[in-house]
Order: sequence, then structure tokens, then C-alpha cells
Amino acid sequence: MAIDIQENRTSGVDLREKGKDEHSDRPIYHDGRLYMQLLVFTGLNAKPQTLVRVIEKTGFCGALYSSLHDPKGIGLLTVSEDPRFFLTELQSFLHDSDFSRLQCRPDWTMIGRTYAIGYENDLIETLFERPRRYICNPSWPWAIWYPLRRSGDFEHLSSDERRKILMEHGGIGRAYGRSDHAHDIRLACHGLDQNDNDFVVGLLSKDLHPLSAIIERMRKTQQTSRYLSSLGPFFVGYTLWQSSS
Repeated sequence: MAIDIQENRTSGVDLREKGKDEHSDRPIYHDGRLYMQLLVFTGLNAKPQTLVRVIEKTGFCGALYSSLHDPKGIGLLTVSEDPRFFLTELQSFLHDSDFSRLQCRPDWTMIGRTYAIGYENDLIETLFERPRRYICNPSWPWAIWYPLRRSGDFEHLSSDERRKILMEHGGIGRAYGRSDHAHDIRLACHGLDQNDNDFVVGLLSKDLHPLSAIIERMRKTQQTSRYLSSLGPFFVGYTLWQSSS
């Protein structure tokens, strides 16, 4: 996973993720990212441990959650650098395993990609290592996953106005993270989400209450109160299985 520190490409559209070298302030780039997909199922008529035994043999990276809102429901989160994984290996596994007995709820499917904002000085950590580490941390069994869409008005603000709004929102997230109350994963899903959402957010914690509290606190920020056109649905789950990395 080499980092490219060249500032420009000779031609074409540059789709690389961009950060900033902490020593020289020069831009750094990486042409890769993780994709994450949450599939939600219902119709589980047996103990979920049967599914745990099946999924833990696959070598997949991800997590399996029981659903807080559906006593027969589960959520399967999987991770890959190659989006073809979800159409090949994952779908073959779902068709050929005990998961085929469940009813998939495609209206709850969430998928997105990791991304860099532009100031990160460690793109490998930002794009690959931290997201995997977060979803596989056994100390954070509670999870809330949800999509959101910003209103068009946000895009018409000046860059300084957008930055201030995002700093307010991000400051709350960092405060909860430093105190180990809640930790977030942010995924972009432009054009990937069936309901035209912009982002998928995962919140992880050792307890459920901090996750509810941070969402309540975020409702008071300018971004949420003024510049979101949709938020949710919310999948709330408790970890049944996590991969090692």
C-alpha cells in the first residue's frame, strides 16, 4: 500500500484519496479504499450461534450483529478492498450456507467506501487500518449504522462556512472518541445507495446509551438541524461475531 507524494498527474481525472505529509505539508495520495456493506436479514428461527459457526469459517472481514428491533433479525457487515467481492464470494456464500434460509431486507442494505478529507497524514491508517480495527474491536459490541443525505443548500455555502459546520460536528465526535464513549466510521455512498444517500455512518461503543446520546447531541449541530434532508433508518445491533482484522 504505497503512498504517492506526487502532486499532479499528467492527464485525466484524479480519483486518488488525498492527504497531507506531516513534515513537508505536501499533498500525499493513495489510489485505494475499503468498501463496507451491511446486509440485514429476518426470519431467523434458530439460535444465532449456528450462523456464527458458519461465518467464522469463511475468513471474511466483518461482523455479525443481532438486531435490537427484530427478535428474528441479524445484520451482516462485510469489508473488502474490491467491490466485486460482494457480488462473487459473498453472494456465493449466502446462497450456499444457512444464510439462504433467511429473508434479506434489501431496503435496509447499506454500502459505502472509506475516504480521506485532505488533511490526513496517514492514509493507510485512515482508509484501511482504523476502519478494520474499529469494527473488529471486541470492546465495542454495540453498533448503530445509518445513512444520511445532505441538503443541496449545504453545497452552496462557501468553503469556510462548510468547514466551520463540519468542525462543529467533528468536534463532538472526537470528544466522544477520546473518552471512549463512541467511535465512528464514515463512508461515502454517492451513487451507491439505492435511496440516493450521501454517507453511511457506523457508531460503535461498549454500551448502548452513549450511542443514543451522541446522536441526540448531533441533532443540535448546524449540519443536522439545518443541512440534512434525510437521516436513517437506523440499524441497532449487538455483536455476535467479529473477525480478527
